[in-house]
Amino acid sequence: MMKVGIIGAGLIAQKMAATLRAMHPSMNYAIASRDAGRARAFADQWHCAKSYGSYQELVEDPEVDLVYVATPHSHHLPHASLAIEAGKPVLCEKAFTANASEAEQLLNLAHKRGVFITEAIWTRYMPMSKKIKEVIESGIIGTPHILNASLCYELHDKPRLHDIALCGGALMDVGVYPLNFARMYFGADIERTVSTCIKGPSGVDEYNSISLVYKDGRMANLQSSALCLCDRKGLICGDKGYITVENINNPEKITVWQDYRPVAEYDAPASQLTGYEYEVQACEEAIANGWLEAPDMPHQETLDVMRQMDSLRAAWGLRYPMD
Repeated sequence: MMKVGIIGAGLIAQKMAATLRAMHPSMNYAIASRDAGRARAFADQWHCAKSYGSYQELVEDPEVDLVYVATPHSHHLPHASLAIEAGKPVLCEKAFTANASEAEQLLNLAHKRGVFITEAIWTRYMPMSKKIKEVIESGIIGTPHILNASLCYELHDKPRLHDIALCGGALMDVGVYPLNFARMYFGADIERTVSTCIKGPSGVDEYNSISLVYKDGRMANLQSSALCLCDRKGLICGDKGYITVENINNPEKITVWQDYRPVAEYDAPASQLTGYEYEVQACEEAIANGWLEAPDMPHQETLDVMRQMDSLRAAWGLRYPMD
């Protein structure tokens, strides 16, 4: 049974700890925080076998089989690098790094050391995401022409999301999901990008709107925000029908429509725990097979998404300290 060590003790780390315990209690093995007291409190709450007051101690633990990096985007490069240098496979939260240059540096290090790493963009690993692709490829909606995806959360009380030094903003935390949604189903053959954003007082994007025009004439319209709510829906329109997806972040239901009437529905697996389990299972499979990347989220896709976000931020005049 794989033992996971978590770097960072925030909310997303708690969700991973809950997932690991539900998969198998022994998988939720270790937690590390820069504050030893916080690490101990986390370990007590989530029943981790070990707690550490430094990240170095965690990656040096011989019992750790996989390191989950759950710190802010701004710190993914040093923290994931620490694990790789120790020979530990890594599951690194999205967005993968602060920018594409850091992503290249991290992936190059992983390849040089022969260590597995993948991005924890959970939608890439979900059975429901694969079902959407199957439905499109079945031809039931004909030829797809338009894709819409929106994801918005009211996150004004999350200081990290509004801190430019921590790579805050709607794009990196929320907009990365619509971008991945479009890539999964419309690919990457983009001819033109038109976008805009509204910045908050700290200089990060609080709302953004992105239109992608593909070389074959298809179009994707994407929106994200960190300051309001939306229906979180995805829509893929073909010449014979369309598909609606409830919650593109964690697909709950897929409905196929023809003549504006539902003709098929697919629900998320009843056995699903939190949705995080699929990325953990992908890591287990890859490590068992000696792979350096996960087939569901190849390194090239991670790099391409980071470059895409770099380009969007450049167009908006949004720079992070590490750019």
